[in-house]
Amino acid sequence: MEIEMKIKGLVVDPVSKMPIIVLEDPSGERILPIWIGVFEANAIALTIENIPTPRPMTHDLMKNFLNRLEIALEKIVVTDVRNNTFYALLHCRHGDAPLLLDSRPSDAIALALRMKSPIFVEEGVVEKAQSLKLDDNLENSERLKKWLEGLKLEDFGKYKM
Repeated sequence: MEIEMKIKGLVVDPVSKMPIIVLEDPSGERILPIWIGVFEANAIALTIENIPTPRPMTHDLMKNFLNRLEIALEKIVVTDVRNNTFYALLHCRHGDAPLLLDSRPSDAIALALRMKSPIFVEEGVVEKAQSLKLDDNLENSERLKKWLEGLKLEDFGKYKM
């Protein structure tokens, strides 16, 4: 079953110093943190903040391609997590033909934001992510889990949704 999620915000992992995009279900009961790269976080932050760029960024170019070819991005779905790596699919449509494209979740989310498409996560991914081995050091892993569980709205700074 797919769960529609919204972006709760972008935060920086206090242990690894890497950006995390935090997805949240509408009820606020389930969150899904996904560690992403700095460039992808920047692409997402630019869209969240409605900051125009002088030239098209990579995800803007992709959006322009899809629009020009009349391909709709119906939704993105985070479909799996294996070996601490998340997987996503772009669910597109060209006329009557469905198109599925493999994607990193960070790129899928950046594109979904630009195309105003919904973001979904397979329920099993949320369940698997709860048991991810976040760090080889158990002390840091437990500290990070507690930190993620205790996030409040004000912790998201200017990138809260």
